[in-house]
Amino acid sequence: MLHPLQAGRRGNPLLPPTNTVGRKERRAADMVFRGILITLGFTVIVIVGLMLIQLIVAALPAMRRFGLPFLWTVRWDPVHEVFGALTFAYGTVASSLLALIIGVPISLGVAIFLAEIAPAGVSLVLSFVIELLASIPSVILGLWGIFVMAPWLRNFLEPALRAVLGWLPLFSGPSYGIGLLAGGMILAIMVIPIISSVSREVMKSVPVTQREAAYALGATRWEVVTRAVLPYSKVGIIGAVVLGLGRALGETMAVTMVIGNRPQISASLFQPAYTIAAALANEFSEATTDMYVSALITLALVLFIISLIVNALARWLVLKVGGQRVAGGVL
Repeated sequence: MLHPLQAGRRGNPLLPPTNTVGRKERRAADMVFRGILITLGFTVIVIVGLMLIQLIVAALPAMRRFGLPFLWTVRWDPVHEVFGALTFAYGTVASSLLALIIGVPISLGVAIFLAEIAPAGVSLVLSFVIELLASIPSVILGLWGIFVMAPWLRNFLEPALRAVLGWLPLFSGPSYGIGLLAGGMILAIMVIPIISSVSREVMKSVPVTQREAAYALGATRWEVVTRAVLPYSKVGIIGAVVLGLGRALGETMAVTMVIGNRPQISASLFQPAYTIAAALANEFSEATTDMYVSALITLALVLFIISLIVNALARWLVLKVGGQRVAGGVL
């Protein structure tokens, strides 16, 4: 006895006939397509794993000799083969955090203006300019930092900060123009296009009904932005900040040219500093001993781990905020 659907297909010429062979071919094609996607997904994990393994193997000589104290040792003396990562880790983290402190408020202001206030034509032009700023090579920004920003810092901004806030350790000491403040500012210029562009797109994705509901309740534009748009966009904005932080942690050329490249820890923002990426770029070609090379690769491993920790914390924060937003009924 035939299934009713099969009987209907035989009796009705308008229904497409069943094709078992074609169904099997489509199923096989789906399996092949799924296998290709799974392979490509695991390829990324394999590449990251191989990079980590290679870094660990190359860093083993320095890790065996210095152990965990390598992380909090200040001295970096290639002549006597005494190496420590603390000064470089400090310069990397301090310059990146300074870049976020300077860049995030500016980026959010730009994103809010482009997404909520600016006319369509103005928003289009400014968006193009911001994307153009993101495409400028870092070496050009470094040259601009040396010849334009550093003299301005040395002659105007740093003396003004010292005159007003010189009683704070952050703004004490002589003005060089080249130092941690310069490195943080050049990084801020580099992360502003990333954070502002992503934040703008996130804010534009907020449903129009969200804004209309706030306006219907009598909210002002400021209240709409702060109580309707920003809470809805919170997760995406955090993601944008994380992208900017990742760019700041790994930036090399521009920071190398303006941060001073002196392995020291100082409370003053006016003093030179050194980042891990800058140390790798400057000293890898000068490493003449196996221990020196291994110490530099250990620095690279430290930067790799710092990046993993920062991204893991950011992912946890995004998941936590996203869960709170769902629980609160925003989505």
